[in-house]
Amino acid sequence: MEAVAPPEMTDGMLRTALDHVFDRVIAQMSQWDEESDLSRFNHAAPGSRHRLRNEFALVLDCALNIARATSGAFDPTIGGASELWGFGHTAGPCQRPSSEDAVGTRKLDWRDVAVSERGRVLLQPGGLKLDFSGIAKGFAVDAGVIALKKLRVDHVLLNIGGELRASGLRQDGLPWWVDLETPPASLAQSARIGLLGWSVATSGNYRRRRAASGQSWGHTIEPESGLPLADDILSVTVLHPGCMQADALATAIMVLGPETGAVFANANAIPARMVTKSEVWESKTWTRWLSP
Repeated sequence: MEAVAPPEMTDGMLRTALDHVFDRVIAQMSQWDEESDLSRFNHAAPGSRHRLRNEFALVLDCALNIARATSGAFDPTIGGASELWGFGHTAGPCQRPSSEDAVGTRKLDWRDVAVSERGRVLLQPGGLKLDFSGIAKGFAVDAGVIALKKLRVDHVLLNIGGELRASGLRQDGLPWWVDLETPPASLAQSARIGLLGWSVATSGNYRRRRAASGQSWGHTIEPESGLPLADDILSVTVLHPGCMQADALATAIMVLGPETGAVFANANAIPARMVTKSEVWESKTWTRWLSP
C-alpha cells in the first residue's frame, strides 16, 4: 500500500483498518479456511439454507452477473474442480487427475445457484461447491480502499497480489504509476499505466501451479470441462473502476480464449490486454484509454 494520509494517521492505524477488512473477507470467502462461510456452505447438507453476510452476498451477486454475461466462462461453482486439481485447502494430488474425475466435479454449475430473500439466503442443493478465488481478492482491494476513505485517506494505491485500485493522486500530484506484470514465457515488453480512480487486475497461468506425473498445470479452471486451462494465453489484464469486477473479468477472458475473449472485450468496451507467447493484443477500449 502507498498512501497520502492525514498527519494524525499512523501506519499502524492504517494497517489495523485493513486487517479488519481482510479478516472479514477470509472469514466469509476463504476456500483454505475450513471454518469460513464458504467452506461451511460447500460441506453443508443437501437442502440446507444459509443466510449470507453482506460482503458474501455482494460478491456472489457480482460473480453470478459475470457468469451470466460470459455464458459461464466465469463460474463461482468450480470449487470441486479446484480441489481436485490441488487448489483447495487440501494438498495437491500425487498424480494428475483424469478427465473423467474432472467432469464428475461439474454436475452443477452457476445456473444451479439458488438465492432467495433478495440474495440473502443461499440454498445448498447437495454437492455445490463455491470458489471465490477469482473474485474475492479484487473485492478485498475494493473494501480496503473504502475502509481507508472512511479514515479520510482519499489518496491511496492498494495492491493485493497483483490486483490494484487507485484513489486520488500521489504526493507529487501525479497518478499512481503501475508496472504491469510481464509473464515469464512471453516476449511482451514492459508496460506502465497511470491509475486514477480505477482498478487493474491480472490473471495469469504462471501465478499458481501444481505438478504431478511429470506434468504441470495452472490454477484457472475451464468451467465446462473441469480441466485446467491450456496455456494458450499467458495473462490477461483488465481495467475497471471496481477491482472485484476487474478480477473476475480477467479470469473470464482467460477462459474464453484468444479469439472469443477478444470479441467479448471489444463488444463490452472492456479495457483489456492479452499476452500470449507470440503476441500482445489490446482491446479497442484499452487503446483509447491509454491514448494521450
